Amino acid sequence: MRGTLAWAALRRHPLRTLLAIFGLAIAAALLIDMVMLATGMRASFRSLLTSRGYQLRITPKGTLPFDTEATVGGAAALVASVRAHPDVERVSPSLGTTLQVARGEFTGSAFTLGTEDSVQGEYTVLSGRGPSADTMLQEAVANAALLSRLTARIGDTISLSTERSAQLRQAGRRARVVLVGEARFLYVPPGLPALATSLPALQAFLGDAGRDRISLAMARVPVDGRNADAQLARIEGVRAWIERTHSRVTAISTETAIVQVEERLAYFRQLAFILGALSLVIGVLLVTTLVSLSVNERLGELAVMRAIGVSQGGVLQQVMLEGLMLGVAGLTLGLGLGLITARWLNTILRDFPGLPADLDFFVWSGEAAWKALGLLLVASTVAGAIPAWRASRVRVAQALREEAVA
Repeated sequence: MRGTLAWAALRRHPLRTLLAIFGLAIAAALLIDMVMLATGMRASFRSLLTSRGYQLRITPKGTLPFDTEATVGGAAALVASVRAHPDVERVSPSLGTTLQVARGEFTGSAFTLGTEDSVQGEYTVLSGRGPSADTMLQEAVANAALLSRLTARIGDTISLSTERSAQLRQAGRRARVVLVGEARFLYVPPGLPALATSLPALQAFLGDAGRDRISLAMARVPVDGRNADAQLARIEGVRAWIERTHSRVTAISTETAIVQVEERLAYFRQLAFILGALSLVIGVLLVTTLVSLSVNERLGELAVMRAIGVSQGGVLQQVMLEGLMLGVAGLTLGLGLGLITARWLNTILRDFPGLPADLDFFVWSGEAAWKALGLLLVASTVAGAIPAWRASRVRVAQALREEAVA
């Protein structure tokens, strides 16, 4: 009965009610997006770093992976030493550089990786196969951006070359390479042309600049799902051992990398918190305003209800039901609107230069999102408490007299 009366009150002014629902939907969409932004970056970055199972990154001293052109020498001994550690299950070394690519009339540059195909964690082959473990630069896989620029496909031959150095009086090296597969590079920006080949082949192709050198090595520690604390302690122990044993490198764990990224992206989290709080305030003000207007217009009606025996609690519940109905309608519409806008904003942010292709800013977190929506629903319901309290305390005789005079 009270629900029917509350719905009838909202239907008296359909345009006003509809505008209020749209306002709540926008507030709900903003809140959902900000919750997804605040929780999504951490979850997405963690998923990106652990997607291939490697928990440690080993880089030249004081650098981040591929943040500079720095490399570390004595790579074979370094990799062998880390592989010999009893708590290390697998090691994936890689060398990154920029090579000139040519096919037909097209000439350009491409980020080039040398990896060991059997253990690499840098890319996923989408079609074809990975390059053979050869010491000669003969095969490579390329990403969609490079294939598009070259107008090439699997099985085509391209030309690779290093740049000529006038200061060092070195002529550029050249090689013809067959594209044996298309790959998706996990840590490469989506629009950057990239290819990968065998690590020994790339080291030999670069000559003195690449001989026994790597840019990065990733290490995997066996997973112990039963004891997370012991797992983290084991990873930290391996990390400390690497830095203590090999002074030329820096070892970064997944947890450390996440902290460093969060420090760089702290602005996004602060912005998400501010806008999320603002959306809650907007929702409360909208519901309070609309319900207050409705109560002011119906004081005589509410007085009649009190006169025929409806309790103060009954009037209070009916008016608060109006806020609840507005909240449910606004949140239902806002959920769909929020998911659509989050996808659109995520596409824009992923185009920022230098970001990995698989990094998402907006990630759906069911627990966090439903808690946020529940908070907004409770807020919209409680927002009607002040006008509801005023309606339940209406003076029956005075309200009826004013209604009769009007």
